[in-house]
Amino acid sequence: MSGAGAPTLTVDGRGLRVVVVAASWHTQVMDGLLDGARRALDEAGVGEVSVMRVPGSFELPVAAKHAADKGADAVVALGVVIRGGTPHFDYVCQAATMGLTDVSLRTGVPVGFGVLTCDDEAQALDRAGLEGSHEDKGYEAAQAAVATVVALRAL
Repeated sequence: MSGAGAPTLTVDGRGLRVVVVAASWHTQVMDGLLDGARRALDEAGVGEVSVMRVPGSFELPVAAKHAADKGADAVVALGVVIRGGTPHFDYVCQAATMGLTDVSLRTGVPVGFGVLTCDDEAQALDRAGLEGSHEDKGYEAAQAAVATVVALRAL
């Protein structure tokens, strides 16, 4: 399990508007990721949090772009793609990653990357922030998005 070397972030997100865009596949994993993101945003004091659900991880970039265009200070993108027996995994992972990167660069709005790209369901569950999980990637993605807004505003 990676996780080693992760920074400890304490951020003040008061006054920020954050939109969480979340895929719908793999309900148990997504519920954990969403709970983690909400917990991080609450701890940071973010007052306005909206959640937008989309079918899958492929649709995250367009939803993130829409949220950024509508005035979100940060977007948190949550999804999970589990490797199967076809190259579909590679295409969806690349499209989601490149698309979310593009949204952030084009709009200047930080996008927290909480898309799990796992070989199997056990790996996803171990990163979903559920009881017994070793990591909480939803929490980390939300915290990173808020911390980036704060850092950019300090320039």
